[in-house]
Amino acid sequence: MKWRGRKRSSNIEDRRGASGGMFGRSSGLGGSGFRIPTGGRAGGGLGIGAIVIILIIGMALGINPLSLLDGSLGTGTSGNGSVSRPLPEAGEDDLADFVGVVVQDTEDLWTEVFVENGMTYVPATVVLFTDMSQSGCGMADARTGPFYCPADQSVYIDLAFYETLRSQFGAPGDFAQAYVIAHEIGHHVQNLTGVLPEYSRAIQSMSQEEANAYSVRIELQADCYAGVWANYVGEENLLESGDIEEAINAAEQIGDDAIQSRTQGVVVPKTFTHGTSAQRQEWFERGYSGGDPGQCDTFSGAI
Repeated sequence: MKWRGRKRSSNIEDRRGASGGMFGRSSGLGGSGFRIPTGGRAGGGLGIGAIVIILIIGMALGINPLSLLDGSLGTGTSGNGSVSRPLPEAGEDDLADFVGVVVQDTEDLWTEVFVENGMTYVPATVVLFTDMSQSGCGMADARTGPFYCPADQSVYIDLAFYETLRSQFGAPGDFAQAYVIAHEIGHHVQNLTGVLPEYSRAIQSMSQEEANAYSVRIELQADCYAGVWANYVGEENLLESGDIEEAINAAEQIGDDAIQSRTQGVVVPKTFTHGTSAQRQEWFERGYSGGDPGQCDTFSGAI
């Protein structure tokens, strides 16, 4: 992806520690350099405590995603807390620059799409942290992977996750990393359009298995939205050779079946929360091939 030297989003909050943070580390950038359905569900208020959607690897590590709601995932206070500092100047921190550019591209896309639909896009804040930090959904812990918190409309990511994505999940490359961000921003779009508030309300009366199945549809729609973003980037002539293949490979590697097979040696479909590798690839490709968020309705019919 052509990202160097391009405009960064101003909605990045840097909570990384001066020591133990990303400064002084290698950039970790892989590769050659990195309208809106609501599922037929009406919007509503956030459920008590709010729901954390999207934990790329949380379930694989045996962490209950909902534990973030009450902060039980991390105890005590964070070394970083919620103290922020200015983002390094452009050119001083490759990963910060990369994230800022990708987030800016998502903002450009969704601002345009929302306007076309008579709506106003309010950008999410993307919080960079090290190890652990406070979020509106409890403690953000690096072990859970990147996630979106609807309570404060923010995406949380410890950039060390990208090394995990490469070395442990076999998904190297800058566009695999960009896909992760675009997927999380897809959850923000769902929050703004009422999908996540409805999810929060509906699962209160569901069994765990039903809630898991609902979560899969939520996650696959976010994958489709990430594909729409990839299409947009392509239309802007910002893609490089191999980019889409990197994203599709990442979707395969983080499918529930692939993760469970790799970490547990057994696949249990009723526990899936994000979708199979094939499903995640299919919905990303659907968004990419059409570039139309209207084709991302995972709530009607089979998935």
